[in-house]
Amino acid sequence: MPLRKHSQAHFSAGSGARKQNREWDTDQVITEHALLPVIPGREDDFERAFAEARVLITSMPGCRSLSLSRSIESPSNYLLLVEWEHLDDHTIGFRQSEQYQKWRTLLHHFYDPFPLVEHYQAVQ
Repeated sequence: MPLRKHSQAHFSAGSGARKQNREWDTDQVITEHALLPVIPGREDDFERAFAEARVLITSMPGCRSLSLSRSIESPSNYLLLVEWEHLDDHTIGFRQSEQYQKWRTLLHHFYDPFPLVEHYQAVQ
């Protein structure tokens, strides 16, 4: 189910979170943004596991594209960007799937701390 217009969105501000009304464009692509802090020394293993995991997410309905980038300044940090047709394609379709369980098994043990994942929608 895509985002509904006039839905409540949560935004973090400083140490707390606040709610803000936002009219979402349900026809616009959603970008998942995840900063992946890989345990130092495990980068090569992570990249090999990610090559296997990539197929799990890119085969999901609503997944339009995926990119994984490695930080130049902090080589243990990665940036994952995934474009989804709708927010629910990620939060429900993928996260509640068997593929996500395989994704977790392949990748989640590489992170410390666990990644922050947020969803973005273009405003211009």
